[in-house]
Amino acid sequence: MVLATSPSHLIDQLPKPRGRLTADAPLGPQTWFRTGGPAEVLFRPADTEDLAAFLQALPEEVPVTVLGVGSNLLVRDGGVKGVVIRLQRGFTGIRVDGQDVIAGAGALDLNVALTARDHSLAGLEFLSGIPGTIGGALRMNAGAYNGELSHVLMAAEAVDRAGAVHNVGPAEMGFSYRHSDAPMDWIFTSATLRGMPGDQLAIARRIAEIDAARTDSQPRSRTGGSTFMNPPGHKAWELIDQAGCRGLRLGGAQVSEKHCNFLINLGEASAADIEALGEEVRRRVYEKSGVLLQWEIRRIGEPASSGHGVEG
Repeated sequence: MVLATSPSHLIDQLPKPRGRLTADAPLGPQTWFRTGGPAEVLFRPADTEDLAAFLQALPEEVPVTVLGVGSNLLVRDGGVKGVVIRLQRGFTGIRVDGQDVIAGAGALDLNVALTARDHSLAGLEFLSGIPGTIGGALRMNAGAYNGELSHVLMAAEAVDRAGAVHNVGPAEMGFSYRHSDAPMDWIFTSATLRGMPGDQLAIARRIAEIDAARTDSQPRSRTGGSTFMNPPGHKAWELIDQAGCRGLRLGGAQVSEKHCNFLINLGEASAADIEALGEEVRRRVYEKSGVLLQWEIRRIGEPASSGHGVEG
């Protein structure tokens, strides 16, 4: 379905897919921070074939951005130019084949862990502690609670910017800490993960432990998850705390009092507030420790200015 709009809009120049195209689609409500500008065009493909055909026919000059569940993402206030692709229905299926769990890139990490539990497959419990989708986990080699995607991945499927479909193994992904060397134009569509036969009760207990640990240590407010990667030999939250940034505020954004590697939207924060606060944290940590923190949260779109001062 294509929603009608002005004849001069980008949406009128795009191929007509089986999936859904929406002009000027608000992205803020689709992210965990609940702030940010719109997508010039939002595309929800029907399936992998629809995605591949659309990309093949899409003019080369049109930029493409992929949006997952919006958990580890900050959309800048000016919005995102070109086409933003979100994999929803058609990409959320999960099935089990022996010890393998085959999941669409739009499947929530938590649901993959629960499916593995239901089939008495151990080794995927850590996914329950990652607030995102399998596609995002592939892109950044997501990990938590002594597990990471590279430990369990058997195969991945992706579509490139030209519409070609790629099927690769873990060696071709070039995994490192919170990073994959996979080409940036690849849009992951599915993954095959390997579990191990295990005791269902023990698996369920481990998932419950992870949930309890997250509840105890992490804010459940409007946040994007861990803001900065842990530098070698350090924990980001400790460096932030030592630099006196716990509770630091800028406009409607704040460094969480509960876990200071989390930034939170107190209610009315702009994306500019959140990004500027993160940069201020990086500055103070570097000044205090000589360590330059690297963003773990992905920031996309057009930058916007902020007129607020830092409080803390």
